[in-house]
Amino acid sequence: MGNWLDEVRWNKDGLAPAIAQDAATHRVLTLAWMNRDALTLTRDTREAHYWSRSRHKLWRKGEQSGHVQRVREIRLDCDRDAILLIVEQAGGIACHTGRERCFYRRLESDGWQTVEPILEDPVTVYGRE
Repeated sequence: MGNWLDEVRWNKDGLAPAIAQDAATHRVLTLAWMNRDALTLTRDTREAHYWSRSRHKLWRKGEQSGHVQRVREIRLDCDRDAILLIVEQAGGIACHTGRERCFYRRLESDGWQTVEPILEDPVTVYGRE
């Protein structure tokens, strides 16, 4: 079999979506993007690394906030175009808004409602909003 990275079906930008799921609760924490380097670093360090599409650079989850994702498993879906990381989320916060997870809005009737609390003020964590 070829290089394990070649088995991933990267999109035209060389990226694949990566879902982080809490190992204990099975809650989906976030969806981010990975390129080959991010996936390699994640495998090698057992800490989640992603590709920032807005900043155009690699980043280690928690590098500024301390909310590191320690990776217990890395999985590839059946179509080989999505990655699942089973993680232990340091501090119980995965979202830059200070919430447990990025999926904190729920569609109710005809609008998005915030249904999960801020656990830590993001200004305290990042020094900005």
